[in-house]
Amino acid sequence: MDLRRWHYFAVLAEEMHFTRAAARLFVSQPSLSQQIRAFEAELGVALLDRSGPRFALTDAGRVAAAEARELLDRLERARGVITAAGRGDSGRLRIAYTRSAPGPLAGDLVAAYRARFPGVELALETGWTSLNLTRLAAGEIDLGFVRPPVTHPGVEVVAVGSEEVLIVLPSAHDLARRRGRLRRAWIAGEPVVFWPRENGPGQYDAISAQVWPAGVPPIVREEPEDEQLMRAVAEGAGIAAVPEHRARALRRRGVVLRRLEEPVPRIDLGLAWRAGAVSSVVRAFVDLAAAGAQAAVVG
Repeated sequence: MDLRRWHYFAVLAEEMHFTRAAARLFVSQPSLSQQIRAFEAELGVALLDRSGPRFALTDAGRVAAAEARELLDRLERARGVITAAGRGDSGRLRIAYTRSAPGPLAGDLVAAYRARFPGVELALETGWTSLNLTRLAAGEIDLGFVRPPVTHPGVEVVAVGSEEVLIVLPSAHDLARRRGRLRRAWIAGEPVVFWPRENGPGQYDAISAQVWPAGVPPIVREEPEDEQLMRAVAEGAGIAAVPEHRARALRRRGVVLRRLEEPVPRIDLGLAWRAGAVSSVVRAFVDLAAAGAQAAVVG
C-alpha cells in the first residue's frame, strides 16, 4: 500500500475540506481528489459519501480515518525509536565492573553515561578482569571494566583512569606507627597476602613490579577477593597492596593504610569491548570513556 495515501486521507478527514487539506499537504486539489479515489480503489470501499453538497465520511471512512491516524502515529514513533537507536540513545547495555574498582573511576563514568543517555537500559554486574574478558569474548556482556595490561584476542581496551596502590598493614605492625611514606626496603621481607594471579595477571604483575621491584613478594596466603584480603591483614597474616579506592572503601578495624615512597605505584583501570563492528550504544559509551580519559590527561 502507498503510505502517502494514508497520510492524505488522514489530513482530509481532519479538515473535512479538500481545499484546506490540499493546502496543508502542499498538493493541488485535483491531485488530492485523485489520490483519495485511488485510495478507495485500493481498499475496495467508498470512504466518502459525495451525494450531498458537502462530502461526509462513510462508516468505512470513519474507521479508515482512525486507522490512518494510528498507523501514522505508530510510524512516527518507529522513526523516533530507530533514529534514537542509531544515535545510541536507546537500547540495552550489559556492563560488568571489576571487583577491584567499583568506586568512582567506573561509577562516575556509568553515572555520566546514564545522565546523557537516559533511554538506554543498563544491566550492571561485577566480576574480575579475567572473568570479564572471558564473558566479553563469549558475548555475555557488552562492556567490561578491567585492569590493564591485558592481552586477549578479539578485545579492545581503552584506559579510563588510574589510581595509587596503598600498602595495608596490621594496625599492630611496627611500620603502622611510622609517619610519612614507607620505603620499599622496609617491606621487602614482609609476609604478603595477595589474590590469585589468574584473576588479573596484568594487575598482579604491575603491582608486584612496582611495590616489590627486587622480585616476587613472599606470599604466605591467597584470598579470592579484596574483602577477604583486608580481613586477613587485620588478623595479622601479613601485609597487602590494594588500589586506593578499594582499600579505603573496605577499610576495617585492625588495618592501617600507608603510602609508598616515590616512584608511587599506580595501576590503570581499562574499559574493554569486543573488537570489530559494535552497536551504537557500545560506541557511545566507549567514546564517552575515551573523552573523559583525554580530558583528565589534559587537565
